[in-house]
Amino acid sequence: MTTPAIQHTNDFVIKFANVNGSGSASANELFARAIIRMGVPVAPRNIFPSNIQGLPTWYEVRVSEAGWLGARGGCDMMVAMNPQTWDRDVAAIDRGGYLFYDSTKPLPPSKFREDITVLGIPLTAMCNAEYEDARQRQLFKNIMYVGALIALLDMEFAAAEQLIVDRYRGKDQLIKANVNALRLGYDYARQHLPCPIGLRVKRADAVGERIMIDGNSACGLGAVFGGATVAGWYPITPSTSVIEAFSSYCRKFRTDPDNGRARYAIVQAEDELASIGMVIGAGWNGARAFTATSGPGISLMQEFFGLAYFAEIPAVIVDVQRGSPSTGMPTRTQQSDLLSCAYASHGDTRHVLLFPQDAYECFSLTAQAFDLAERLQTPVFVLSDLDIGMNEQLCAPFDWDDSRRYDRGKLMTYEELEAGKDFGRYLDVDGDGIPYRTIPGTHPTKGAYFTRGTTRNPYAKYSEVGTDYVYNMERLRRKFNTAKDLVPAPILKKAAQPTHVGVIYYGSTAPAMAEAGALLAADGIHTDTLRVRGFPFSDEVMQFIAERDAVFVVEQNESAQLRTLLINEGDIDPKKLVRVLHYDGSPITARFIAGKIADALNDRKVSPIGQPQRKVAS
Repeated sequence: MTTPAIQHTNDFVIKFANVNGSGSASANELFARAIIRMGVPVAPRNIFPSNIQGLPTWYEVRVSEAGWLGARGGCDMMVAMNPQTWDRDVAAIDRGGYLFYDSTKPLPPSKFREDITVLGIPLTAMCNAEYEDARQRQLFKNIMYVGALIALLDMEFAAAEQLIVDRYRGKDQLIKANVNALRLGYDYARQHLPCPIGLRVKRADAVGERIMIDGNSACGLGAVFGGATVAGWYPITPSTSVIEAFSSYCRKFRTDPDNGRARYAIVQAEDELASIGMVIGAGWNGARAFTATSGPGISLMQEFFGLAYFAEIPAVIVDVQRGSPSTGMPTRTQQSDLLSCAYASHGDTRHVLLFPQDAYECFSLTAQAFDLAERLQTPVFVLSDLDIGMNEQLCAPFDWDDSRRYDRGKLMTYEELEAGKDFGRYLDVDGDGIPYRTIPGTHPTKGAYFTRGTTRNPYAKYSEVGTDYVYNMERLRRKFNTAKDLVPAPILKKAAQPTHVGVIYYGSTAPAMAEAGALLAADGIHTDTLRVRGFPFSDEVMQFIAERDAVFVVEQNESAQLRTLLINEGDIDPKKLVRVLHYDGSPITARFIAGKIADALNDRKVSPIGQPQRKVAS
């Protein structure tokens, strides 16, 4: 029996299988942006190896007029340009899907499937006939397949053509050559293939005012708006582009227009340990300073995190998480550093964490992190990941209140010191655990103190008296409790019908979780959801758990780190929190989440109020 071909308009997943270093990235991006130009939202994701050239790379484009921007799972069309991964790529296509490939070299029937539609174009032969230069043949081959896809998917040729014009404006020869390659692929597909196929892109008005930006660039801009003037860093995938973006924005916004001097300092240190030391030194001196790193850097910085925590020095750390432990998978995504950041360093430390879900929150939460670091006089971690950080995504335009003033926290002023106000650097005056501090140079003779990582009394004098140590640790605990009301509040979404079932999630899991909730609801499984945006957890998080029979904790690591943190901090019965774990390095998908939750509910025989339990296919 013939499998019917998939028929979808503005709702499908297309995946490009390429060779790293082949020049395919710009062509694939051209395809994705052409769809956006037609008013249809897309969510592109680049899956690339950790070497420079030669290994397989994939580029997935989620097309969704409904606005689902998370990874869905599955593939409706595969553009198979890499012989090394042919079998794997063909197997990944959903039943009824489409296979697009270079048919210059004939392949035996065993290399295909009977339940998909095969679309072949002799791209290599066409390029060999059109171009003499080997590099041109490779680069324009990529543009040709974009042209063919435009015809197959019934897209507007003019949308892609205008993007080429915009990209190479002022370089007429490049514009002409690229448009010609685009036209060659388009015309061949129109003449030799059944255009359009069942997957189509139709002009819509669903993009609105949203912008396209990656999370790392958003973090870099957020640091500028957050008042950062110092960055100490060491290159590491996938966080390097945070500092590159910060540097670019600083050159634009932090250069003195009169004399051209930089009003910022960006220092590439000899290693991660030195970089965080620079950040802490700058923070102690009154500058807003940060670093950007990933899991291995977090491991190396542990001792300095303890110093900043105990000496109470503001610092911001942007951690773009990747596959771990050790070197792990440097170019794959995970939420793998939750525990190593929450309890960074030896001893009784607890750190403030922020969890952005997209580029918009990478901007806003990074900016907010500098206020929190100074308000609380402590390191603050912004936990992004590779999926958010290195993939461009649609998000709301960034906004900023020009009347906003930075929160420098409790600073003892010259006037207060001059008037004889009592200054104890580690003295809890207000009962919130946060002491007053002075910045070097505040007063010529008063307000000085010795900064140390050893135990001291409230007036910063060295002490090995047990009561002084206990006072300090209890005060730090009060300060951490104060932070509960300062970190971003969790976001609750109630189900359409009453339910005993909840889901807690955070970070880049958010877009897939939103769609998974819709999939579950369509099958009669209703869940309340809570997106956690900060640590320490607010009382609302613990209340959410207490009010439900079962709570699924969805995260992208093997050891259920968020679940562990919830149990440890909330004294929660572990049996109540159900693991939903995804950690193969690819972004978590809506189908995966919905399938795991449905299967677990079936096994537990837990149903929403008044609803028979049904099973969602995974």
